[in-house]
Amino acid sequence: MESFSQIHQRACERHGGAAALKPLMPSVRSSTALARSKDDRWLAQMTRCVFQAGFVWRVVDHKWDDFEDVFFGFPAEKIVMLSPEQIDRFATNPRIIRNRQKVLSIQANALFVLDIAKKHGSFGKFVARWPQQDLIGLLSVMKNQGSRLGGMTGQRVLRNMGKDTFILTADVIRCLKRTGLDVGDNPVSKRKLQLIQDTFNQWHDESGLPYSHISRNCALSLE
Repeated sequence: MESFSQIHQRACERHGGAAALKPLMPSVRSSTALARSKDDRWLAQMTRCVFQAGFVWRVVDHKWDDFEDVFFGFPAEKIVMLSPEQIDRFATNPRIIRNRQKVLSIQANALFVLDIAKKHGSFGKFVARWPQQDLIGLLSVMKNQGSRLGGMTGQRVLRNMGKDTFILTADVIRCLKRTGLDVGDNPVSKRKLQLIQDTFNQWHDESGLPYSHISRNCALSLE
């Protein structure tokens, strides 16, 4: 298997050197900052990423202020109280993207956020305490207990909120396969995800870099 230094070197060669790579790296928030993040921001980010999945992101971005207004800032404790009739009205509101199944996921994810917050103090505290060495475990919680938060959707929620995590884009998977890792084009099995986690753990130990920066270097190392 390739060392991370080899991957980093290719990324540097293709993008003008180490200094040019720095601005391309994702932002990572400290555990303290993550723990202070509000539950409504987690629910909002879940909603944004769910609606972006399989859709034109700029349309979601253009309508986002209306999403915030229609769902009154995404307080989970209020969202769970919405009646089926209210949900139906929201699902046909032209101010947002009218996808009923995705609108239903907002209430389901509000329940998810509240359940986690009840057990851990807040959703942010739960995420902040979860070790990067087991990101696939956190992603499994997102997928199995949340609504429509599997795959890259859950990964993007965590990344956008500042959690240090990899995102398994097609380019990152290509990079992993190039190193000789047998993960296929769509790694979803527990065995393959554990192989990926073990590889990122090894590269983290080698480089000392955040997992998100390692992930970004992988993507940038390809032609």
